[in-house]
Amino acid sequence: MKKIILILAFIVSGAAFLPANAQVHVNINIGSQPVWGPSGYDYVEYYYLPDIQAYYNVPRHQFVYQNRGRWIFSSSLPSRYRNYDLNTGYKVVVNEKEPYRHYQKHQEEYGHFKGQHGQQQIIRNTDDPKYYGIKGHPKYHKDNGKSQGRDNGKSKGQKNGKDKGHDRH
Repeated sequence: MKKIILILAFIVSGAAFLPANAQVHVNINIGSQPVWGPSGYDYVEYYYLPDIQAYYNVPRHQFVYQNRGRWIFSSSLPSRYRNYDLNTGYKVVVNEKEPYRHYQKHQEEYGHFKGQHGQQQIIRNTDDPKYYGIKGHPKYHKDNGKSQGRDNGKSKGQKNGKDKGHDRH
């Protein structure tokens, strides 16, 4: 009996030193996404905006656009895009680091989305409770949407889509 216990102890202790191959990575940044972003994504690194050939970095809340051949990082779009409506413009989710380094590739791959306005449901207009924790959503609650549907006193008409979002994130 002692031999069996000793062998089992040896096997169990040896198994503790074997490398574990199973790794689970879950990335979620729903609360960082802007209300003008497309719904349906749990994680977004960047949006590519084909209409203005620019990017939006979701974690940093910054637009990335070209100016005189250089990539500019800013919390708002420049005045030349003042007529661009973030609510209706098409957004392509690009989950890669520094996607602007592959600008030519994205321009070729996603250029056909240019001019497709109102084709995506945006976060502001979705009734999915997972987005209620995003500031600016009509059903926004600081408890990250856990109250699911309680109205916090704001009328649904308060955000009427006329805000183009250029200085908001």
